Amino acid sequence: MKSHPRPISPHLQVYKLQTKLPPLLSIVFRIFGAGLMVGGTFFFLLWIVAAGTGPEAFEAVQNFFGSFFGYIVLFGLTVLVFYHMCNGMRHLLWDTGFGFDMPTVRKTGRIAVGAAIVLTLLAWIIGLSVYG
Repeated sequence: MKSHPRPISPHLQVYKLQTKLPPLLSIVFRIFGAGLMVGGTFFFLLWIVAAGTGPEAFEAVQNFFGSFFGYIVLFGLTVLVFYHMCNGMRHLLWDTGFGFDMPTVRKTGRIAVGAAIVLTLLAWIIGLSVYG
């Protein structure tokens, strides 16, 4: 009997997604986690190394973060942090056994996205009013 090579576990090429929102949130959660790890670490280390290098380097990095492009980078990192935090709280609830039924999964997914948007906007409104 000839067998067909099959993946050990289902992945996106062979698994039919039952609903659209939960798998999308799961994929975005992983991508944002990687983005935080790479981008967040890079820009944080850039800032720390510049601070340790001297006033000229630190001022150059501060000027970058104060530029239009720097604000876009910082805003993007803020979105990543808050979405990853809110969706991580969903995962913590799942670890307790709560929220595995599809209506709750969809509802908590929408709450996580909405909370991330609200927290990002609040952080920027407060940050710009205090430091702007």
